Amino acid sequence: MKNLILPAILILIAFSGCQNYNNNKPLSNEMKSEKKTIIEKQAVDSTLVALTKKYGQVNRAKFEKSVPQLAALWQEKDGDAKKFKEFCVANFVNTETDLDKLFSRLSTNFETLYGFYNKISTDLKLPIHLDMGELLPIDEMFGGYEPVSNMVEDFFNNKIGFAVLLNFPYYSLKEKSELGKNWSRKQWAFARMGDIFASRVPSGLLLKKGEATMAADTYIAEYNIFMGNLIDDNHKTLFPKEMKLITHWGLRDELKANYSNKENGFAKQKMIYEVMKNIISQEIPESVINKNEYFWNPSKNTLFKDGKEIKFKPESNTRYKNLLNIFHAMKAEDPFNPYFPTYIERKFNKEMELSQEEVENLFIQLLSSPQVKKVADLISGKLGRKLEPFDIWYDGFKARGSISSEELDNATLKKYPAKDAFEKDLPEILVKLGFKKDKAKEICSKITVDASRGAGHALGSEMKSDKARLRTRVTKDGMNYKGYNIAVHEFGHNVEQTFSLQDVDYYMMRGVPNTAFTEALAFIFQKRDLELLGKKDNDPNKFHMMALDNFWACYEIMGVSLVDMKVWQWMYQNPDAAPEQLKTQVIAIAKDVWNKYYAPVFGIKDQPILAIYSHMIDAPLYLSAYPIGHLIDFQIEKQIKGKSFADEIQRIYTKGKLIPQLWMKEAVGAEISCDPILEATSEALGVIK
Repeated sequence: MKNLILPAILILIAFSGCQNYNNNKPLSNEMKSEKKTIIEKQAVDSTLVALTKKYGQVNRAKFEKSVPQLAALWQEKDGDAKKFKEFCVANFVNTETDLDKLFSRLSTNFETLYGFYNKISTDLKLPIHLDMGELLPIDEMFGGYEPVSNMVEDFFNNKIGFAVLLNFPYYSLKEKSELGKNWSRKQWAFARMGDIFASRVPSGLLLKKGEATMAADTYIAEYNIFMGNLIDDNHKTLFPKEMKLITHWGLRDELKANYSNKENGFAKQKMIYEVMKNIISQEIPESVINKNEYFWNPSKNTLFKDGKEIKFKPESNTRYKNLLNIFHAMKAEDPFNPYFPTYIERKFNKEMELSQEEVENLFIQLLSSPQVKKVADLISGKLGRKLEPFDIWYDGFKARGSISSEELDNATLKKYPAKDAFEKDLPEILVKLGFKKDKAKEICSKITVDASRGAGHALGSEMKSDKARLRTRVTKDGMNYKGYNIAVHEFGHNVEQTFSLQDVDYYMMRGVPNTAFTEALAFIFQKRDLELLGKKDNDPNKFHMMALDNFWACYEIMGVSLVDMKVWQWMYQNPDAAPEQLKTQVIAIAKDVWNKYYAPVFGIKDQPILAIYSHMIDAPLYLSAYPIGHLIDFQIEKQIKGKSFADEIQRIYTKGKLIPQLWMKEAVGAEISCDPILEATSEALGVIK
């Protein structure tokens, strides 16, 4: 399920905007001119001489690092070479005491700025994110406004950005990996301060990125299928009349829920898969998206009104137009990022702080492992049939696989008739997980619950005085099981967001290394949802079942993530592609990945199912966070087994924003790896029959 997690303010910018984005609009002359720098090597050398003369050799290594970084971002409007040197000499902080004072003041000021910018942005998006009735055009305009988008540019213009970078230089991922293991917590916080001003993207481009991403986000949030209007070849409906599911999360979760439906669950699953294929191909009738005026047979892709077949207009590549718009918005920023000249590099090396090659190798290791075929054979045996492509979402390793969806819905609707009931119960949920009552109340006092328009998401706060937001779907009858399951997942995010903001030692160390780490805790919470409902699993093979469930989830989402990465690589190689070309290539890539890693297991080729994820459209290159999160989740589960859940989670998630592999070593004693889950899967296969 999708989660709009905002661990840093620049990620917040990426999830903003409105629908009036023109992806063919060229850079303005002003934006083009801002790419040029005027400080030559001679001026840099002269500045270093002046700094050494005034401050001596004690900090020479530091300003030898920071001054060239300033020079790369200094522009004509900032002043000439003389002004550059004067600024560096006047603003370099030479003593540890003065540097600590500067750091403290900056931390306080950035918490104020980030905190209130985040609050303003969140409040302006309420009509878009929450089910508050009809969306008005003005709502999308306000949703596209990002007050933070001007901050970095303003702070370079008034020299604050240069003052920060001069005294807190930027360190690359390679440097952090080599040096960081010997840094103190304060040194890490200093390095995180230097991350803020490593690039100088014009605010106009940030706004356009916001416009493109919010347009895609709104498109996905409003993409619902009325399941009661789907018919089979005999014109029979299989789903309740009132059921409305968002793509892809709702469709996928309904498909999962039907593994326990012995009556017509398989027929429902096949129908859902036909819906998905039509969405991917964009052959879906435009008139069935978020509308219930017609009956649609997704298998034959035929539309009916009053029992008569009618012609229809397909969706017309809107899905891929949104993806292209985001690509062009991201690509426009490339010239303004000297250390990360493509969005792919910014996503992996900068944001995730794991290289794309490193991530891809992890995924291929698991996808190619011999355990895949063995687990697939186990699933096929449990189902009593050959595997279908949609069995990548097999849900039978969870305890709820044997509990009907009706029973689960009845339990959650009774317990949570409205979102307020769930919010009131949050402290008790934490107590059930082992937290002391006072700590549970303290954590939950920083979290508020809302009814979501979309599938659900969690939004963290950026200042200690604000609250994190938990959003999930709540029907008019209350919170059904799907909404509850999502809510428990999002609650895991909120607990991480609260620990990693409220309980870290330095504000600049708030958060986690990347979104995979918050996904890991969300997964850990989510898999305990039945236990929290009072349906405890006493199965002695529980840990083995968890290993198999985690493994199969990794197998599914790693393939999806490979598709996502390969699509972005293709777009960079073909930047002028039209939506139709992109659609054709996305489907080809999805089939290629399927044929390589899934067809040998499922016995069926050329399936496009890996391209259904909505994240590919409105959350660029976010998908890798999920499988990495699953690996982290499993390693944390092994770490906390037999220990106090509450104590270990609090210890682990107050480490803050270290780089991923260092965080993992401190948390569980080992780097991110497929080996633990592969070993546990092999062990589980020897027990579970």
